[in-house]
Amino acid sequence: MTVYSPAPRGIGIIGTGSYLPERIVTNESVAARAGVTAEWVERKTGIRERRYAADHEAASDLATEAAVRALTDAGARPEDLAWIIVATSTPDHPQPATAALVQHRLGAPGAAAFDLNAVCAGFVAALHTGSRLLAGPQTGGRRLALVIGSEVYSRIIDPQDRRTAPLFGDGAGAVVLGPVTGGRGLLGTGMRTDGHLHGLIGVTAGGSREPASEKTVARGDHFFRMRGRDVRAFVERELPDAVAGTLDAFGVAADAVGHFIPHQANGEMLRSVAAGLGLTSARVHLPVERHGNTGAASIPLALDEARRAGEPCDGDLVLLAGFGGGMTLGTAVLRWGR
Repeated sequence: MTVYSPAPRGIGIIGTGSYLPERIVTNESVAARAGVTAEWVERKTGIRERRYAADHEAASDLATEAAVRALTDAGARPEDLAWIIVATSTPDHPQPATAALVQHRLGAPGAAAFDLNAVCAGFVAALHTGSRLLAGPQTGGRRLALVIGSEVYSRIIDPQDRRTAPLFGDGAGAVVLGPVTGGRGLLGTGMRTDGHLHGLIGVTAGGSREPASEKTVARGDHFFRMRGRDVRAFVERELPDAVAGTLDAFGVAADAVGHFIPHQANGEMLRSVAAGLGLTSARVHLPVERHGNTGAASIPLALDEARRAGEPCDGDLVLLAGFGGGMTLGTAVLRWGR
């Protein structure tokens, strides 16, 4: 069952930023290792290239770069932050939280910081959480939250697995949440989890159920695995209802949506699914062909790319949709502008 939550009034996105590593990895490169062709990768996924982090880069490094750019775009300083939330399923290490490292590197000691893991739905969940935290009383005049999606999937992908290796890349995207006026801001969110499908996506070893050992490494249990056909069936079956339910819950007509920014899972799948959502006036943003599936980073990355291109415009209705391991699905509706 989906939980619909109206957002606190007057809280919206006032700045965006993103960061992609310098290393470009082509289809020819991943195809050769996965035993397929470059043409097969593009035809099946709509992806032409993706980025991989440098050896010295981890999720916190990518997140910090995106955060600095988002703060600059918002005209804000690290000391203005009350909260830092990092959505990631590829943290620097199991503990401490990657958000704590970002807080330190930004120089934002007044901000409380924590990680959130809802896999590829993580950014929508973090956006939901950040908006509600800002609705409470704040101390020291800090009224801003930094919400980041950051992933380094290249470190957990089996390069010989044709179901995952061609899809995933590394990157980070960030937004600054703060006060907005004139009916702008986040209108509400819808979240659901179908836990009985938890086995469709995951990394089985390295946690408390299956600690790291010689056997888990030998079996490849630390690699990310996905049952691609079943995941696609889930998205095709559930995303239309999730979108329709969220729009109905917050009184938004489908043809009033100006921009649809989904999780960049697979370009070919998203084009097919988007055609049946009834968003007849929406521009569907699909930069997946240039950086692949970047997990929780994919929605804020796509949003920042749109912003740099002059979209959305003030007053536009924007729909976000994330879906991933769990299986968890999250949607958010906002009216753009400060």
